[in-house]
Amino acid sequence: MRPCLTVLLPVYNERATVVPLLERVCAVPVEKQVILVDDCSTDGTREVLESEVAGKFPDVEILYHDKNQGKGAAIRTAIPHARGLYCIVQDGDLEYDPQDYLAILEAFKQDGVQIVYGSRFLKGYPNMRLPNRIVNILLAWMVRFFFGSPMTDEATCYKAFQTELLQSVPLQCQRFEFCPEVTAKVLRRGHRIVEVPIRYEARSLAEGKKIRWTDGVMAIWTLVKFRFVKF
Repeated sequence: MRPCLTVLLPVYNERATVVPLLERVCAVPVEKQVILVDDCSTDGTREVLESEVAGKFPDVEILYHDKNQGKGAAIRTAIPHARGLYCIVQDGDLEYDPQDYLAILEAFKQDGVQIVYGSRFLKGYPNMRLPNRIVNILLAWMVRFFFGSPMTDEATCYKAFQTELLQSVPLQCQRFEFCPEVTAKVLRRGHRIVEVPIRYEARSLAEGKKIRWTDGVMAIWTLVKFRFVKF
């Protein structure tokens, strides 16, 4: 039987959070497939996956990269294996609440909806570092300006797609530019993105947050590039 949802879970150096996260993901009451891609972790994450996850979480399939390639590359590795009606991206930390899958899946019941983003900002701004907030505001504005699509949170992790649609998008991303690349390409194709509010608790750099200011610059450039470049 085809699962309702495939969770695309790229993981890099998340030894402390990967098991608690998987427990939260698997607790969501929906038939699901979880494709976890370990992006050549060096902090013991792989050993945790082998000893505490493999064979103990029946919904979880684990793939391994032999070298570190980046979040986008890990997502691209997972996409061809997706069997669910819908796919959603899930980070390997605890910033997002997997129970919000339910609200996202509910939004797909609207006529013609093929893409749903979980917005951290529809009900105000959660606590996060000021530079991160500024970049998030700028990226959402760029989507509105360049693509004419109303959007409050372009950089959200919780991006969900009808699986066949996502599998048809020619992605090139390696790192965090997955977000602007997939956003730009689906909007260029004429698809509509629906947003629903989600919960969010930002972690600090000391707690393992990996995105840096250079990734913000790359996201800006990626939106501009794929507004005009053929693909």
